[in-house]
Amino acid sequence: MGNTAPRPKTHRPHPLRAVRRTLLPALLTAAVVVPLAGAARPGIPAPPPAPLTTLTPSTLHATYEANRENAAEAARMAAAHGDPHRAAADQALASPSRHLLTFDGRGEGQATEVLGDLTHAQHIAVLVPGSDTSLDTYARFHRAAASLYEELTRHHTHVAVVAWLGYETPATVGTTVATTTRADEAAPRLRAFVHRLHTVTPAGAHVSLLCHSYGSVVCGRAAPGLDADDIALVGSPGTTADSAAALHTRARIWAARGTGDWVADVPHIRADLFGTTVGFGTDPVSPAFGARVFDAAGADHSGYFTPGSASLANLARITLDAPSEVTRG
Repeated sequence: MGNTAPRPKTHRPHPLRAVRRTLLPALLTAAVVVPLAGAARPGIPAPPPAPLTTLTPSTLHATYEANRENAAEAARMAAAHGDPHRAAADQALASPSRHLLTFDGRGEGQATEVLGDLTHAQHIAVLVPGSDTSLDTYARFHRAAASLYEELTRHHTHVAVVAWLGYETPATVGTTVATTTRADEAAPRLRAFVHRLHTVTPAGAHVSLLCHSYGSVVCGRAAPGLDADDIALVGSPGTTADSAAALHTRARIWAARGTGDWVADVPHIRADLFGTTVGFGTDPVSPAFGARVFDAAGADHSGYFTPGSASLANLARITLDAPSEVTRG
């Protein structure tokens, strides 16, 4: 007779998580053995960026004006090219109410926007975005910056938020998102930008970098020598560092991940293959990494800057240099 004893129950993972755990390692391998096959978006004509000037309190408004004019010209050229979506995105940034430290309408586009008064800000947050952020999706990034700025102004008068789209972000569906290539290109730009930022802000201003998703890889690669007081990693797949101490920065390192964030399923591996670093290593919210883990409640991957959320409140407390008020995860 066959064995009639009841079989022990086995845990069945959620089908989507099981697929991700199988698929993601394959994607990591493909990142180095398969060339990026996705065709680039057809070029959108735009003027070259306005020349960079020495940034001081006295030149700040002229810088804003020059970049608004550049954005307006980019909007006209995009419209003439038959791309009304990009034209609208450029035109929105050309509004007199927008404060652009940089603007480049070519290709996927880049922009650095200021919310608030840098010349009097005592607390400044620099937002570093993740994949799929471009001029075409910039409105989403701007909403995150605006949500944080509104939260900060509820508690303090002299604050500013800088939305730094200063690099070409990778596509979520593609091979570059699994490598450090774009982050390595962006890291020196981010360091240079933060250095430039200090030339226009008050002495002793507190600067925090809030780094989302692939943006946390950028911040990790930029961390050594980065003149910042706090670095917060949210929805991070890793930084390529084994620990917070290995980032070699004086900044306090924070990390958070919401319970609804799919990035929890990203395998935390790292390998150097054919001269390319694939994967991002230790999970920043793990005890082994050693960051200050804060509460992000049920945030999903796009929800860390949602008004009223625990994550937004904590990101504001970090920006305001109130570590004792940050609720821990």
